Amino acid sequence: MIKRFWGKQRREDVPSADSLTLQHVPEHVAIIMDGNGRWAKGRGLPRVAGHHSGMKAVKRVTIAANDLGVKYLTLYAFSTENWKRPKAEVDFLMKLPQQFLEIELEELIENNVQVRMMGYRSELPPHTIAAMEEAVVKTANNTGLVLNFALNYGSRAEMVDAVRAIAADVRDGKLKPEDIDDAEMERHLLSTTLPDPDLLIRTSGELRLSNFMLWQLAYSELWFTDVYWPEFTEKHFYEAIAEYGRRARRYGGL
Repeated sequence: MIKRFWGKQRREDVPSADSLTLQHVPEHVAIIMDGNGRWAKGRGLPRVAGHHSGMKAVKRVTIAANDLGVKYLTLYAFSTENWKRPKAEVDFLMKLPQQFLEIELEELIENNVQVRMMGYRSELPPHTIAAMEEAVVKTANNTGLVLNFALNYGSRAEMVDAVRAIAADVRDGKLKPEDIDDAEMERHLLSTTLPDPDLLIRTSGELRLSNFMLWQLAYSELWFTDVYWPEFTEKHFYEAIAEYGRRARRYGGL
């Protein structure tokens, strides 16, 4: 298989799930699910067909992550910038959580998966919020994989809001400026209950973060593939996990 890492071509065998050991498995995997529209265009289909097919990839990867023992899986489902897309496409995207959960929620419950949502709810339509809240409530006591949907999420807005909240605490005398540290910042982020991602995967060949978890990804390993999200399979996921296991994470040390 030809694989691109930061613009370079690399050939390697695709691992299987059985070839991976616990030392390979990151605690938290985050994925920028990209390429739905281009996948559809290449097949002469409307963009929404790509988004619909992307739901199948969500299920595949969730099952694979759960089977491997990944504890947290964060999926970038809709960004604060995605509102700029045509209204018909946005309306379709807002229906996807409801469609996905109507089909898959019972199986998620059976597999002990806990659903969470990270993002700004104020702009989301009621049916989207209702579907997410139902899934969150029904899976709240599950103790397996945490499936975290980043929905109407933007990292810059998240950090600005965190700074505003910290500034308000300083103004009100609840916090001293000298006590502001990384931990204080993280307490005000939307991801406050999650560990930072160990591994970021982005599909479709794009090599950027697109305003996704900019604070949290400071020391994450990054893995990019040319594969469009609807084509992303368990094998691709295992390949990313195997590559993660070969890397040395030094966090600035030796």
